[in-house]
Amino acid sequence: MKDYLSIAMMAAGGVCIAAIFNSVVRRKNMVENAYASVDAMLKKRYDLIPNLIECVKQYMSYEQGLMERLTKWRTEVVKLPSDSPERQSLDGSIEKGIRSLCAVAEGYPSLKASENFLQLQGALNEIEEQIAAARRAYNAAVTDYNNGLRTFPWCIAAGMLFYKKKKWFEIGDEGERKPVPVKDHFKTAEAE
Repeated sequence: MKDYLSIAMMAAGGVCIAAIFNSVVRRKNMVENAYASVDAMLKKRYDLIPNLIECVKQYMSYEQGLMERLTKWRTEVVKLPSDSPERQSLDGSIEKGIRSLCAVAEGYPSLKASENFLQLQGALNEIEEQIAAARRAYNAAVTDYNNGLRTFPWCIAAGMLFYKKKKWFEIGDEGERKPVPVKDHFKTAEAE
């Protein structure tokens, strides 16, 4: 009977030790997962923002170029005699330009450069909020992990696994961790 009791106590102790070790490992994995989420959001910002800016610049240049061409053609057509072939050619170009502009406006009535800027601004805000949320989740996971390293009995298991205290999220010097300088992207568009 004594043997059964000692076996049961050893089994219960083994289960407790395994549970403690598993808890410490889970906490460590939660920290790593939360950090990976922060990196994923930073990568998303790094990849998405320049693409959004490029879309806005492309639309702005299309809209601006078409409007400039239409204005130039309209000015030139007025100077030409009504029966000249150049005037007819310019009239054809103006008609095509206006149809192109109308087609864009019909298909996308709210498609304007200002709308694109609002979308860009919204995307910037959304990504920054997601990054902030991911950082908060990471710091919460680090706090839980570090608390586990200092509380009994988890501190024993953490010491046996050589787990060390983790630092809260700090921005590094890597390029993808820096905010995208949006105004610099538009300066290059003006210089081009």
